[in-house]
Amino acid sequence: MEYASYLAGEKWSDHPACTHPLLGELARQVNDFMSDDARQALVELVPDIIGLTGADLRIDLRIALRAARTALPVAPDARQLMMAAAVLTCERLLADLNGCPGAPLSQESSDALALAPAAATWARRYARGRSISQRAFRRQAAPTIVRYAVQGIAHACVPNPDELLHDLLVGAIEDARTPERRSAVYFYAGDAERRPRSDPPRLRHTPAAVGPVAGADLLDAVGAASSTQP
Repeated sequence: MEYASYLAGEKWSDHPACTHPLLGELARQVNDFMSDDARQALVELVPDIIGLTGADLRIDLRIALRAARTALPVAPDARQLMMAAAVLTCERLLADLNGCPGAPLSQESSDALALAPAAATWARRYARGRSISQRAFRRQAAPTIVRYAVQGIAHACVPNPDELLHDLLVGAIEDARTPERRSAVYFYAGDAERRPRSDPPRLRHTPAAVGPVAGADLLDAVGAASSTQP
């Protein structure tokens, strides 16, 4: 993300204004949890995240939903519970925003839940009758979903978690594009004439704490978005 801030002509920061906050959080998490060799492939994605931002909650929901669906089938059992609850929460909020409350789950979400039936059953009981605060989802639940999803994928017993993480970020970049941007190419303020040519930096690993997920954590992560307030 520091490289993105550099290319965009911003002050050096790992939280550049040119990138949607949740997409930036996902990019930082993926960078931190990929192996050293695989991490360098992320450099080529940096230009794609510049200029991708916006206030539409659907962006947050699409990114969080993709992260939860990707992690659900491979994450450890405790994290599967949270990911299943996250899938249902995101689907419900998306249906509400699209003016279709109570709409059936998307096929992608149904398929993901079918791969973890015990977690899906628990999540349906947990989510039943809960009201969802859009504000709390954006501020609390969505970043937590992204963090736990990335950690769950990174420590999953699968042949190539780095590939899953890379593909997750690529998909999330597309999720962050508004419809009008999905067919356009954007060049942000930091144009080439203002920048000396140089080789892209070697991305570094920033250690991140990974702890066990207790039942209370699950409730806090997705349940923080449950409120009677809009």
